[in-house]
Amino acid sequence: MQTLTVSTQWLQSLKPLNNVPEDQLQWFIDNSDYLELEAGEIFVKPDEELKGTTVMIDGKIMIYSLQNNVRRELVMLEAGSISGYLPYSRGKKGIGYGEVVENTRLIMLRKEKMMEMIKNHFELTQALVHVMNDRVREFAFIQQQNEKMMALGKVAAGLAHELNNPASAIVRDSVSLKKHLQMQPDAFRNVIGLQMDVENMDAIAKKLFRILSEAECPVFTLKQRAEREEKLIDWFDEHEIENGDEMAETFTDFSMTTDDLDEFKSHIATKDLSGVLNWINSILVTEKMVDDILEASDRISNLVKSIKNFTHMDRAHDKQYANIHDGINNTLTMLGYKIRKGNIDLVKDYDESIPPVKAMIGELNQVWTNLIDNAIDAMEGIPKGTLTIKTVTDGKSVFVSIIDSGAGIPQDTLTRIFEPFYTTKPIGKGTGMGLEVVQRIVQQHRGSIKVKSEPGHTEFVVCFPING
Repeated sequence: MQTLTVSTQWLQSLKPLNNVPEDQLQWFIDNSDYLELEAGEIFVKPDEELKGTTVMIDGKIMIYSLQNNVRRELVMLEAGSISGYLPYSRGKKGIGYGEVVENTRLIMLRKEKMMEMIKNHFELTQALVHVMNDRVREFAFIQQQNEKMMALGKVAAGLAHELNNPASAIVRDSVSLKKHLQMQPDAFRNVIGLQMDVENMDAIAKKLFRILSEAECPVFTLKQRAEREEKLIDWFDEHEIENGDEMAETFTDFSMTTDDLDEFKSHIATKDLSGVLNWINSILVTEKMVDDILEASDRISNLVKSIKNFTHMDRAHDKQYANIHDGINNTLTMLGYKIRKGNIDLVKDYDESIPPVKAMIGELNQVWTNLIDNAIDAMEGIPKGTLTIKTVTDGKSVFVSIIDSGAGIPQDTLTRIFEPFYTTKPIGKGTGMGLEVVQRIVQQHRGSIKVKSEPGHTEFVVCFPING
């Protein structure tokens, strides 16, 4: 590439600099280095000191971060882009990798000249400060949108896990129910030929109805269940009942005992006993399958309701009054699979006296997602962790504490955890933006977030006004 002379007229053609006096732009040109970069070069790296203010003449530079070893584009710099170290900016280090996508030419005012510019060139300094402010607003918006997508990704992963079990159960039970119903004619033929007086028929029907109406899923230990099934099998064998082993399992599911069988037997002729009991077993199997399908369907319905409430997609995006615990519970539902997978005990210590709070509930759910997900990750590798969610109020504000029993955050990093792109997670696992976005959302609610940590106890406390 040939050396290019940059003119003040060209700089003034850039919108941020069009009102800067020519003499100040000429000073900028005279004190800047001219650089030529080849495609494929890495111009800046994360946490690398920024060398100065750059103005791109042509070419392209992609600024990206690595997330799970995958590039995530943050911004694409093109001709006319002003970037790098800007006056009064706290951003003195690279936020990501800057890779030259196309051969690029640029000029750079090294930061050693910054104080001279601030002192002697007011309009130029003012213009670059505006560039910095615009960059912060744009970057904050992009990052908040990216964090929303990441939070949605966590929720989607959780929802997929949570939906898989009930959906599979519905498919499995539906297939089994269809096969079972196809075998019903055999049981029907065994019963239809019976001759039984009305009194005994009514007694059997009432007994069966009572069993079905009172049926609840019994909680037996393996030993208790084996003992109950063994007694039923012995009874079936004694009375020469067909399919006794299969029936024992079904009857145990409905908490039936040998006393129940004796009661049925008292209303049935001996020759008809096997046929009637197998017919009763068929009804119970059908009932159990239908109950399982209803339970799985209800689970899916509740999950859909939780995700709808979590995303708050049926509400406006301004502040509204809502129950703070609903948002937390919906978040816990979405992340339930991670809690179970991590063998984590969940403790909910809620102050039920907290009234509805005025907040952007969808945004707060993003806060809970990040904090709870981080807490779960912090307990990775611990045989039995504990996640505690505690809420209290002083009448004016709400305090939400999210506590984990993980290894803790080193004291020398506690002051940095809310910095953009700073993360204590392994390379590729964290972006370092979650807590920065959390802090920003909390501040939007005129609240605060504090953290204290020691081995075995890390606690984030979010505080915001009830009538925010």
